[in-house]
Amino acid sequence: MKGRVFKSTGSWYEVHTEGGKMVQSRLRGKFKQKGLKINNPIAVGDIVELEIEEHGDKTAVITKIEDRSNYIIRKSTRKTGFAHILAANIDQALLMATVAFPRTSVGFIDRFLVSAESFRIPTIIVFNKADILEEDGFEYVAELREMYEGIGYKTAFVSVIEDEGLKEIQSLLNGKTTLISGHSGVGKSSLLNRLIPGLNQQIGEVSTFANKGTHTTTFAEMFAIDTNSFVIDTPGIKELGLYDMTTAEISHYFPEMRQMIGACKFHNCTHTNEPGCAVIQALEDGEIHPSRFNSYLSMLEDEDNRR
Repeated sequence: MKGRVFKSTGSWYEVHTEGGKMVQSRLRGKFKQKGLKINNPIAVGDIVELEIEEHGDKTAVITKIEDRSNYIIRKSTRKTGFAHILAANIDQALLMATVAFPRTSVGFIDRFLVSAESFRIPTIIVFNKADILEEDGFEYVAELREMYEGIGYKTAFVSVIEDEGLKEIQSLLNGKTTLISGHSGVGKSSLLNRLIPGLNQQIGEVSTFANKGTHTTTFAEMFAIDTNSFVIDTPGIKELGLYDMTTAEISHYFPEMRQMIGACKFHNCTHTNEPGCAVIQALEDGEIHPSRFNSYLSMLEDEDNRR
């Protein structure tokens, strides 16, 4: 029997079978992950094979994980040197961000985009909470949208609570499996409740003291919008550590830098201080946004620290 993992709690998995049943399943033994050190051997979105347990038809054992078309990963917050798979076999990611209450940093957005680029997963950036912004907030969102759309990313500006812009979001999700991610408090659960009536995902408060959201989603879980459209909700991410990525690779995952591969004077250019660097020249010419370049430098610094 085959099925798709809809929810993972760490020890038990809810698997939606080809027959349309949801079966509580568990692992028997350990699964090796081709050299990767992974906290969670099975992720939401995985296609698995099951054997119904002998004592009844309510539980099953997962006997095989099919090869993944892709997955998106982050450094583990619990175990040094390990990683955690956020989701597998997805068509796209939707990153929810807010410029106030709470504020999503450009550095966080860029790290998510680099992680998604490394696994060739298209990303849509959705700026939420248009209803609470004043004029300077609208101007800042417009600047961010212009910057990200200029390098090829789709963006949207919505107010989930007032149903503004949701038709556009629904059209972007139609017929796809989409990972929804972002900090706690940016409106992921509110969006899901609007997209799937009757879902009733718990909504957390945003602390006025820390300007940060509280975690309401504990485990990743997949939901069906309709028979062909699925969304994967993930726990709010505070920080996104890149995993298994070298200095030489990082610039390849910035679209505006990737197009300059081979244009620098030195083949091993790090785009930091070398003479004849095409990336630095593009920065000086205004073709690369300074905040994007600063994000790149921050990621290089993390890689240096890991070494």
